[in-house]
Amino acid sequence: MWQIEEHRRVDKQLSSAVPIEVLKRYEKWKDIARISGPQGLRAIKGFHDEALSGEWKGHRSSRLGIQWRVIYQVIARVFQIQVVQVTAHDYRKS
Repeated sequence: MWQIEEHRRVDKQLSSAVPIEVLKRYEKWKDIARISGPQGLRAIKGFHDEALSGEWKGHRSSRLGIQWRVIYQVIARVFQIQVVQVTAHDYRKS
């Protein structure tokens, strides 16, 4: 079982103008991540889970909709996934 840790700004990002379909998909994403970890996320083609490069090197991204992404980091030694951001496909670091 994997632990999901959300950055403190994620709650604010989710409460501001995120469509309800994206919120539901994010909850489903967390359920899959909690049970199966990154391997489970990669197995579901709809998430288009991928490693990021550039300033986001070491992070991964999963698609929550056409426009929305969840950006996270895997800490395998403690079976933890840290959700850094839920964004409308804007990969600039804040």
